Formats: sequence, C-alpha cells, structure tokens
Amino acid sequence: MKGKTEVATLAGGCFWCLEAIYQRVKGVLKVISGYSGGDVVSPDYEQVCSDTTGHAEAVQIVFNPEIISYGEILKIFWQIHNPTTLNRQGNDFGSQYRSVIFYHNEAQKNIALNSKKDLEDAHIWKEPVVTEIVPFQEFYPAEEYHKNYLNNHPENQYCQFVVMPKVKKFETAFKKYLK
Repeated sequence: MKGKTEVATLAGGCFWCLEAIYQRVKGVLKVISGYSGGDVVSPDYEQVCSDTTGHAEAVQIVFNPEIISYGEILKIFWQIHNPTTLNRQGNDFGSQYRSVIFYHNEAQKNIALNSKKDLEDAHIWKEPVVTEIVPFQEFYPAEEYHKNYLNNHPENQYCQFVVMPKVKKFETAFKKYLK
C-alpha cells in the first residue's frame, strides 16, 4: 500500500455489513472483518457468538487520509447502523453486536468524541446514542470464510435481506464517497 495510511477500528453490528460498505468507499484500501474489545486471545466466531468473550464483531479499515478523513469514516459509520440500540442491530443481538469506536490515538479519540456530540446535538435519533468510544487494544481477524463475505456469498439470504439493502442505501445517500 503506497502513500500515507491510517487505521480505523469500528463495530456496529454484523461485520459483513460494515465490510461490504467500507469496501466501496473511495480512499479505503483494505477492510478486514474480525473481533475486538474483549479479553479472550484469538477468539473464534463461535466463542464470540456465545457472548462470553467481551469481543464485538468489528472491522479494521486501512485508509488513505489524503483521500478520506477519519471524520468522514465516522460520518459513514453513524449512518450505516443504529447507534442507539444497546447490544443489538436489527435482529442480531448480544454484546458482540454493540456499537463501538476503538480509537488508535488521541486525535482519533477527539474526533470520535466530537462527532458523537455533533450527532447527539443534531437530535437525529429519539433515543440516546450508546456507542462506546474506547482505546484500541487488539484486533483478531475473523476466519477466512467471513472475509469479503458479500462478494463471495451474494446468494446468502442474510446478504440479500440485510447486507444488500444497507449497501444500496449507502450507495444512494453517499455517492460522493463511492469508488
């Protein structure tokens, strides 16, 4: 990857949804599905789904800040999931589906706190925003079969009824960010 890069680590429900959207964003070089925020080393999907590891399904996004800023990465994040539902996105529930911004440095922390405050001040949501903003600790890539999931399994019912509608909504609302 040539040029300057930064990393964002986000959790907002199923990592297949976040991955599919951020893969379409101009300036995003790589998106990796995985697990973050827990205390079990190298967890697998079944462990994370047991809701006992403390990990959330997350994505790690490598991006070029000269093309898209961390603030813009977060602007997209706030729009592609519901940041007011605790431990839940749609029909997916459990702490592994919570909304979290894992900041990598003080600059990211400040941008995340300000963007959350701006979102709350805009009163877009009737309920309070419950997204956690916490320091990044560790990220464990998901198993191979989770990677690039929508592109590899477009016929999957979850992809057809959950992931694709989110992708289409994003593509309509955020044309300026599309590759």
